[in-house]
Amino acid sequence: MTILSSIDKGTEGGGGELAGMRIAILAETLYEDLELWYPYYRLREAGADVFVVGSGSAETYQSKHGYPVTVDAEADTVTASQFDGVIIPGGYSPDHMRRYPSMVKLVREAHEQGKVVAAICHAGWMLASANIVRGKTATSYRSIKDDMVNAGANWVDREVVRDGTLITSRSPADLPAFMRPTIAALRERRGTDIADRYQVVLAT
Repeated sequence: MTILSSIDKGTEGGGGELAGMRIAILAETLYEDLELWYPYYRLREAGADVFVVGSGSAETYQSKHGYPVTVDAEADTVTASQFDGVIIPGGYSPDHMRRYPSMVKLVREAHEQGKVVAAICHAGWMLASANIVRGKTATSYRSIKDDMVNAGANWVDREVVRDGTLITSRSPADLPAFMRPTIAALRERRGTDIADRYQVVLAT
């Protein structure tokens, strides 16, 4: 299993619009297949280093349809500062994820640090547990609308909603729409980081 130093080192990725960026995809049992693997490969295609982070309850999780994913690290061995973004798939897994304080903390701190947090379908449960949707416009699978509203979100029925660095979507059918602003937000973050480093160089 990946340890902190391994994630900091990254993988041997190629070029791409997100080259050098590190993204965490959260995993727990009964995740929705497409909502984990579509972002996983789309982000890798864009050049990002992608790490699957689990709750610590297992090293391999089965999807709703029995497809396994092996985690690279457990949530209590990583910190939000090691990643540029966090992706939260739906299915039944978010209801398991939010039982683990380390997973909720990772999402909350990523948001507090201005990292990209993208959640689809039932992943809104994790946003509610992390208390990061209050005052935000967001969407989710319609069955958890009340949970989102009770957590303080301005819930809307759209295929994708971006409010700052928080991106939400409704279902697997919305995955193409979900990933477009997610990748755009990550590109913006990469540009800001490069500009910040350039300012440091100038100052020295």
